[in-house]
Amino acid sequence: MLFNSHVFLLGFLPIALLGFFCAARWLSRQAALAWLLAASLFFFGWWSVPYMLMFVALVVLNWLAGRAIAARAQSDRRFARIVCALGIALDLGVLAWFKYATFVVENIEALTGLDFAMRAIVLPLAISFYTFQQIAYLCDMLQSDAPRYSLLEYALFVSFFPQLIAGPIVHHYEMIPQLRARRFGRFDHADFAAGLAFVAIGLVKKVVIADSVAVLADEMFDGAAPPPLVDAWIGVSAFTVGLYFDFSGYCDIAIGLARMVGVRLPYNFNSPYRATSIIDFWRRWHITLSRFLRDYLYIPLGGNRLGAVRRYVNLMITMLLGGLWHGAAWTFVIWGALHGAFLMVNHAWNALRVGPGGARLELPDWAARVLTLLAVMAAWVFFRAPDFTTAGAVLKGMVGLNGWVAPDTASALISAVLEHGFIEGVPLVTWWVQIHAYVLLLAGFAMALFAPNSQEIVDDLDAGVRGGMRLRFQPTVATALTAAGTFLATLALMSDIKAFVYFQF
Repeated sequence: MLFNSHVFLLGFLPIALLGFFCAARWLSRQAALAWLLAASLFFFGWWSVPYMLMFVALVVLNWLAGRAIAARAQSDRRFARIVCALGIALDLGVLAWFKYATFVVENIEALTGLDFAMRAIVLPLAISFYTFQQIAYLCDMLQSDAPRYSLLEYALFVSFFPQLIAGPIVHHYEMIPQLRARRFGRFDHADFAAGLAFVAIGLVKKVVIADSVAVLADEMFDGAAPPPLVDAWIGVSAFTVGLYFDFSGYCDIAIGLARMVGVRLPYNFNSPYRATSIIDFWRRWHITLSRFLRDYLYIPLGGNRLGAVRRYVNLMITMLLGGLWHGAAWTFVIWGALHGAFLMVNHAWNALRVGPGGARLELPDWAARVLTLLAVMAAWVFFRAPDFTTAGAVLKGMVGLNGWVAPDTASALISAVLEHGFIEGVPLVTWWVQIHAYVLLLAGFAMALFAPNSQEIVDDLDAGVRGGMRLRFQPTVATALTAAGTFLATLALMSDIKAFVYFQF
């Protein structure tokens, strides 16, 4: 069940919200939690009941492990560490089997010539995300002051349907205290309006922009011929814009859905294409993943505490594993390695000092942004390409080694359209789709680089620094009509529903 589908927006969501508020109003907070848990498991089970049952089993086992760790964290530290290690091994073992077993077998077959006749394994929904959440929970339980949660609270934390499929990656201490708050379950018109605004923005990002520009990226990356310079840059730009609006659109919808029931999820994006360095990029892109990799991988490896060389090694290991987390393919490993190398260069650059005062070398802000974006776009080639051959052809195209433009000139295309209404048998409407995609590509780039992001539109972010949280987005007749019109427009465009990029990561 996808967020950008009629069955979710017009069927599941209204029933889930109505049942939640009714249970909270006339029954109890526990009943409201139970309703949300049941709705979340139904949401998961809509895709696969067997995998939903496996998910439930993992949730129960991790909760039991967490309780055992917390109970013995002070009195028997060694026992607590063993239980934590076993729990993490279970989570990683399940993830490795479903996500990487076929990949490993294929590589062994390629190296040895053996044939294991292993069939492809269907990847369970959301396994990469809920695995990380549960690993973080087990690690945190080793702390002596770690809180104890009921099974209902923990199960809802892991399975909460807004963030279940593709994040944000939420920590237990960010969400469960909100479920325990006295105000939880009360209808708040401001939160509900903010939630609707986030959902509307997310749907526009996905349905209007991401799905439209994806056509240009797919044509180039899945095409048979090596792309010339212009086509290569259009295709890579389309993927750059499409991926951002697809994934950030999902996270906006997730944040909005949670806000409707009074839960605040962490922001996952902060205008990453405006970053002035790769370090800055990873503070803005998929923020909750960056936080997890830093806290549970980079820092335990030693972080920057063991000298410059060890820091660079830790950075590379972290980014290699981060790339492999995204997908069981060598292209993802190379993508991670590139970002690891970029981070190493970035840190080395920051360490350089010149002049008598030892001032740090600085690029002009515009140059730093352009250089960072170009590095990110070059790495995206490996993220999207199905294989190294395609990635190499695209990179060659980006530097002009495959020619500059396609054989057909713009004037020939325009003349053919005006005279015949089609080009080589392609109907005019198909070319209108292309033009529409180009317009949205330019608009998407402009919004990503210059426009306020979703949280800047909806929330008064400075209010959080001063204490409390206020809405910048005010629920008025005008904003209500805007949100409603946007929502109806996206519903009308959902004839060809496309899954989110991170739907099965």
